Amino acid sequence: MQNSIDAPSATLSDKWTTGRRGFLRSAFAGAAAIALRPALIEPAWAGEGLTGTGLVAPSQLAVVRRTIEVNGRAASVFGIQQQNGTPGLRLRAGDAFNVVLRNETAEPTSVHWHGLTPPWPSDGVPDAPLPLIATGAQRNFGFPVRDPGTYWMHAHTLQEQQLLAAPLIVADPDQARRDEQEVVILLHDFSFTSPQELLARLTQNRPASASAHSRSTPDAHPAGKMSHDGMSMDGDSMPGMDMSGSGTRQAPMAAMQMDLNDIDYDAYLANDRTLDDPEVVQVESGGRLRVRVINGATATAFTVDFGNLEGTLIAVDGQPVQPVTGRRFPLSMAQRIDVRLKLPREPRAFPILALREGGKERTGIVLQVPGAQVARLTAAGNTRGPVLDLALETKLRAAAPLASRRPNKTFAMALVGDMAAYRWGLEARPRIAVDRGDRVEVTLRNTSMMAHPMHLHGHHFQVVAIDGRRFAGAVRDTVLVPPGRSVTIAVDANNPGQWAFHCHHLYHMATGMMTTFAYNA
Repeated sequence: MQNSIDAPSATLSDKWTTGRRGFLRSAFAGAAAIALRPALIEPAWAGEGLTGTGLVAPSQLAVVRRTIEVNGRAASVFGIQQQNGTPGLRLRAGDAFNVVLRNETAEPTSVHWHGLTPPWPSDGVPDAPLPLIATGAQRNFGFPVRDPGTYWMHAHTLQEQQLLAAPLIVADPDQARRDEQEVVILLHDFSFTSPQELLARLTQNRPASASAHSRSTPDAHPAGKMSHDGMSMDGDSMPGMDMSGSGTRQAPMAAMQMDLNDIDYDAYLANDRTLDDPEVVQVESGGRLRVRVINGATATAFTVDFGNLEGTLIAVDGQPVQPVTGRRFPLSMAQRIDVRLKLPREPRAFPILALREGGKERTGIVLQVPGAQVARLTAAGNTRGPVLDLALETKLRAAAPLASRRPNKTFAMALVGDMAAYRWGLEARPRIAVDRGDRVEVTLRNTSMMAHPMHLHGHHFQVVAIDGRRFAGAVRDTVLVPPGRSVTIAVDANNPGQWAFHCHHLYHMATGMMTTFAYNA
């Protein structure tokens, strides 16, 4: 049960945002852009939080303003932290999620518990159904936490761009005695420009009659620091593009152009730091590690590169999968991976890098064995990062799949967009309306020229088909749908509410790429 003790909804100071207040409500009810509220953000690394099982004392979390250094400059960002300043939250499966969240900033805000399956009123989307948390107000959250996994928390507003995000780790009590060190990495894209200005630049060339129903036009690049790295859809790469491995795309749409990035950011961060001054994590020679990587970027996909270390992928989006070994793993916005590593017995430093899709920019951390020298790393590599595709997705198999049953409701959803107008949308036929107990299948077909990481709130789903080929894939909460591809997901309708279903590219969501997974009354 959630007790709202916040003050009446505050008047939003940003006229651009307040002018869309009514639009946002109607958009969530039907089409798509709750994210157009003001928002600032800060990251947090999950620290030791509540222990034991069953009922626990309330955990105090605060949304705060903080200052970090980026490229030698001070940057004011948001954060979510415990009373001792530790960012994020750590629980154990079986604990109650018993949290008091206080807004200590000058902006109204909200926090979404990404990957958890709370009752709908606790989901954290503004006005769905609760308003933003006013300045100086707090809100109580209480619900059971069942599944261990790597989750995260973040604003469901433009504040997400300003690092209003943090890890939310739910540990498995059965793994407590396992001899391994845990490392959490939260990735971000960072700009000194406000998210409102970034969005204004993206949409400044929008014609009055622009529609998301027309095809994306790769030749129209909005003015400002906007990037449209492209690649021929017949598989020809840009110069230096790495087209090998599980993180690359073999495109089926010949003679068409794919847009990779909307924005050239000022920096890319791992745990708040650039690769010029990375976090150095002390590890044991020959030690075992569990590395949890969260892509908290708002508009940037990465490939996580473990270099010479071969890792074993054991979970995606917090849900266990049958093990897959590799050195590189693709990670779209909002997705998470858990990778186990066994370090060699030698005094070496081991960078873990996140390579920006289609660009030379990179970020990451360094694992340092005692006695090892840490070489200087640069924030730009020599080659471009791979283009994400579905090669790994086709290999993934859930360790705990959904029960086998035929769907009794099916839906088709087109992911549509117009890059010139910068307008995006979701066209569901019929409108998604379900009843409790339904097995639902939704086929997501991307007809635009950008990839879209699609996230469903309040549920976990299983990937059951790619381009019409059926298989028992991973259980997730966010799945990438590249241009020209289709992905079918199966969902058990077991958590009533009016749930957000959207692209997790912040600016796609803010311009229309959101709908509702709605339960009938």
